Amino acid sequence: MQEKYHPGEIERSAQAHWDSTGAFRAAEDSAKPKYYCLSMFPYPSGKLHMGHVRNYTIGDMLARWHKMRGYNVLQPMGWDAFGLPAENAAIQNRVPPAKWTWDNIAYMKQQLKSLGFGLDWERELATCKPDYYRWNQWLFLRMLEKGIAYKKTQVVNWDPVDQTVLANEQVIEGRGWRTGAPVEKREIPGYYLAITRYADELLDALDTLPGWPERVKTMQANWIGKSFGVRFAFPYELDGKAEKLWVYTTRADTLMGVTFCAVAAEHPLATLAAQGNAALAAFITECKHGSVMEADIATMEKKGMPTGIFVAHPLTGEKVEVWVGNYVLMGYGEGAVMAVPAHDERDFAFARKYGLPIKQVIDVPGKSYSLDAWQEWYADKQGGICINSGKYDGLGYDAAIDAIAADLKAKDLGDKQVQYRLRDWGISRQRYWGCPIPLIHCESCGTVPVPDDQLPVVLPEDCVPDGSGNPLHKRADFLNCACPRCGKPAKRETDTMDTFVDSSWYYARYCSAGNDKAMVDERAKYWMPADQYIGGIEHAILHLLYSRFWTKAMRDVGLVDYDEPFANLLTQGMVLNHIFSRRTDKGGLEYFSPEEVELIRNESGHVTGATSKADGRPVDYGGVGTMSKSKRNGVDPQSLIEQYGADTARFFMMFASPPEQTLEWSDSGVEGAYRFMKRVWAYGHAVRDAVAGKPAMPEKLHEAPAATRREIHTVLKQANYDLAKLQFNTVASATMKMLNALEKMPRDADGSNAVAAECISILLRLLSPIAPHVTHALWVELGFGADILAAPWPEPLEAALAQDEIELVLQVNGKHRGNLRVKVGTDRTAIEAAALASEMAQKFMEGRPAKKVVVVPGRLVNIVA
Repeated sequence: MQEKYHPGEIERSAQAHWDSTGAFRAAEDSAKPKYYCLSMFPYPSGKLHMGHVRNYTIGDMLARWHKMRGYNVLQPMGWDAFGLPAENAAIQNRVPPAKWTWDNIAYMKQQLKSLGFGLDWERELATCKPDYYRWNQWLFLRMLEKGIAYKKTQVVNWDPVDQTVLANEQVIEGRGWRTGAPVEKREIPGYYLAITRYADELLDALDTLPGWPERVKTMQANWIGKSFGVRFAFPYELDGKAEKLWVYTTRADTLMGVTFCAVAAEHPLATLAAQGNAALAAFITECKHGSVMEADIATMEKKGMPTGIFVAHPLTGEKVEVWVGNYVLMGYGEGAVMAVPAHDERDFAFARKYGLPIKQVIDVPGKSYSLDAWQEWYADKQGGICINSGKYDGLGYDAAIDAIAADLKAKDLGDKQVQYRLRDWGISRQRYWGCPIPLIHCESCGTVPVPDDQLPVVLPEDCVPDGSGNPLHKRADFLNCACPRCGKPAKRETDTMDTFVDSSWYYARYCSAGNDKAMVDERAKYWMPADQYIGGIEHAILHLLYSRFWTKAMRDVGLVDYDEPFANLLTQGMVLNHIFSRRTDKGGLEYFSPEEVELIRNESGHVTGATSKADGRPVDYGGVGTMSKSKRNGVDPQSLIEQYGADTARFFMMFASPPEQTLEWSDSGVEGAYRFMKRVWAYGHAVRDAVAGKPAMPEKLHEAPAATRREIHTVLKQANYDLAKLQFNTVASATMKMLNALEKMPRDADGSNAVAAECISILLRLLSPIAPHVTHALWVELGFGADILAAPWPEPLEAALAQDEIELVLQVNGKHRGNLRVKVGTDRTAIEAAALASEMAQKFMEGRPAKKVVVVPGRLVNIVA
């Protein structure tokens, strides 16, 4: 055994052992309890970042812990490999997205292996491989048969230069992120998945997920957004024909306060009104260049123009003017809203801006209404009563809605309705690097599904996008085909699927790896649902919601028999680091990596500023923030591994913070973790001969080793409790406490060798899920066995925890004056006598007699004098 700790050699040796023994190859085994530990798979962007390291270390720790506890463990890995970043890189580097993707996968896979993660690489998948996305296409066709998938027009952000649809986040101040061209809102046909059919089940099933954070369940519930309201119509006439403008509201109690209606720029009434009205047409065009993100709508300036069209109030018949509003989205509700300025803050501001009437119809006793400024109570539902509302005066919220809904229903103009914020999932993308939608367009037969025996529709991997639209339009060998029904020349669909489709079921495919006959098989029934899912909070809504929906859709076509994909969910916190920057001469920001600056600290040791090492000039300190390439505050995991070893990186990640909280990067913390690894190795080397042969534990131990043994088992008991609570930072801390205790124990006392052997075996096993390489090596070197993974998980021994004596707090008149040691089982009278006779009691009693002695068993003695 070498004396010095050399992480590189140790880690390569351990990894070679795991590879040669197939240590992490998973197979179904009904004789064991199963544990499916799943971390969200990465996008192959080029290099791992510290967020990956943290995420996968958490998963690996759980997987190894359960393996040592006798579970049959599956921990797979794959690649979320389709998507826009690969196209962007292709445009920039003039290489096919496939080459960029596969090169990145090869590098990142090697990085994952160098960190020692216990992954079953035989189940590896990549979503850009035809043997994977074939099943996207197959299930899409089953959804099409069931009506879950369907086609309709959709409003999208269209970049007229790149000739492509942009995601909302790619629209910056109304312009395409790459071209800078003004973005247009266009209605184009696309394919949708009817997730709204499952809205109630998705909402109700959140109550069946006790292993999910409440925060995530609340976010999903809010996104689904179930509301109870009234759908009703404002009637009007157009060219002598009776028409209806439909709206939905949760505040039907305020209906008598409507002073105008607002419609989206894409609404048919807006289009009609713009004919012959150049100013309105220009305004509608402006609106179509705006964002369709709700967050943007909430904060942007509200603008509008009247259409000149009037509708009738459904209950009073009064004329109500229709406006076009830039804050009304066609994709939500009916694309039209009733405006009650007196009781809606957005409408209030809009009405004041354009001089529109404001009519109070809700009063809260004791409050005084004013048009000068908005007050929160104006929107009070529960405390208000109707006023200025005719027959509804005096009614509260619920009673008013009941009465108004009944009257609307009697007029055949509306009724109560449950509505959802959730919208059906549009999966069509006018982009190349994605899963082809398996449809064929024939002039004679219309849109025809690709037959199952012709799947997959394979995406050509040699296209190089140039930014001028989807390159599939130019690929005759892909585009041109024969209609499967009539045999005539036809065209393939060139839209590809949203990459959220790829990640919505990968967890089930891991379980059925290698099956080219079915999407999932019986193995999925054994492993699913995943017992633990780990990933960032940023995926709390869309990815998790789509995965839950996809599971239910698979269930409904008979593929699986479970309802939810993930039994337990852990959302780990982000990794933060210091941010340093300086304004350039042109007003831009130049960022500096932490290695490029000298820190300035205050008296408390907190960073307050910095100077550049290159020129000595001041650098602005921006606090801590998420590691990112743009801010140059990331840390390269590979350089960290090469300098300190993978075990150091893993240990720091687990020790520095509870897993669900943010972790602030600390170079000194990493160095501290490295010193701990060296100490563990040094202690193992020092006691190698003493623990050889596993010396037997004597019946009676010397006081010092007995105390050390008791401390180790006490720490182990708490650590096992913390592990079950996923508090990995305190588990890491527990291993440090154990090493401290072992290092302090005299080695020449009776039984010290036996205690050292027992306790270092406990330390190594407790530490092994965090730092698997060094613990594997020491386990072998110290003669405990060929593989620490095969060792049983340590459990505290009651015999080791037992004490001959206990220590009680000694108080005089309620003040702590010392401690008193007594034998276990000493009766109250003897404890009182020992306390009164103690030197500290005598000193602080100052000759006064004891009035009484209070004994709290196992805790303290208080002498009242």
